[in-house]
Amino acid sequence: MNDQHDRFSIEALRAGDQQEITRWIESNLDPVFRLSLRMMGTEQDAEDITQETFIKAMQALPGFEGRSSLSTWLYRIAMNEALMALRKKHPDMISVDEETDSENGVRDPIEIKDWCCLPEHEMLNSEGRNHLDAAIADLSPSLKSVFILRDIQGFSIQETAEILKISEANVKTRLLRARLALREALTGYFGDRVDKVVNG
Repeated sequence: MNDQHDRFSIEALRAGDQQEITRWIESNLDPVFRLSLRMMGTEQDAEDITQETFIKAMQALPGFEGRSSLSTWLYRIAMNEALMALRKKHPDMISVDEETDSENGVRDPIEIKDWCCLPEHEMLNSEGRNHLDAAIADLSPSLKSVFILRDIQGFSIQETAEILKISEANVKTRLLRARLALREALTGYFGDRVDKVVNG
């Protein structure tokens, strides 16, 4: 994913330059809100996550060391806030994703067709979008976060791993599981469309 946020001056942001901070916030407000909305499912929750993300980011900016890009760093904060909020809302949610993410014992992945193979008008029509959003909402937080970052936001495997602070192998494993779950959930609606596009 191209890091457009590199156009901002890290030195100015660290120093508290209000003009640069305002530009940075305005540029990132919508992307962070969209990410939060995907994770949380409601606009109110997404607004809360977005607000907390920028509060935390503003507090941490003076100490930002630049080990990762600004966008990766900001998305990490947003994703952490969203995951914590989901755990608070669903304390009884049990996820075995982390327990089974090791490289050993993972089956060779069967062929899973990327969602990018679908024609744009199929993905963006109202009915199709509603089906996909509902299926994504049903994913566990760990699978949902990987799918959103990789397949929707367009982050690379490496960037997704950096944002979530997990290994690249775990990203690939969770992404496979997410695609499998979504494909199963959407077989009736998208399955034949994917096959037609890929197989001609």
